[in-house]
Amino acid sequence: MQVLLPNKIAQKLMLALKKAGSREIGGILMGEHIADDVYRVKDLTIQNHGGTSASFVRTIQGIINPLKHFFRKTGYDFTRFNYLGEWHSHPDFATEPSYTDNKTMWEVVEDQQVGANFVILLIVRLNTIGELEGTTTVYLPGQQSFKCELIKE
Repeated sequence: MQVLLPNKIAQKLMLALKKAGSREIGGILMGEHIADDVYRVKDLTIQNHGGTSASFVRTIQGIINPLKHFFRKTGYDFTRFNYLGEWHSHPDFATEPSYTDNKTMWEVVEDQQVGANFVILLIVRLNTIGELEGTTTVYLPGQQSFKCELIKE
C-alpha cells in the first residue's frame, strides 16, 4: 500500500510541528482512493491541545465539522473520498508506533461506528535540519498491521 502526501499537506504539517515544539500534536487524515492500494491525503485536522512531550490524545470535538465539510466538498463519494486514519507527532522519539499507538489504532479499526476496513497511522516529526520525516502503518481488524510506503509529492 502507498500513501501519497502532497507538498501542500506536508507544509501544513511542518508549520504545525514547528509551532508545537516538543509537544505531541495530531489529528485525522482525510483522503482519496487513487488506485488499488494507493491513497492520497487530501486534508487533515490539527489538534494543538491534548499533547505532552511523550503522548497525544485526540478529542472528537475537532473532527466532526471538518469531516462533514470534506464529505460535502467531495460530493459524499465515500468509496473515493473518506477518513483514512490518524496522524500525530513524535517530536523527540522515533516515528514508529508505540504500544499505545498500536492499541489505539486497533480499537479504531474494530469500532463498528467508524466502519473502516482499515485505518492508517501517520507518525511525523521534524528532523535535525527541519525536514519532515514520517512513517505510515496500516491497521486491520484482528490486530493485524503492516508498514506502507509514504511518498511525498
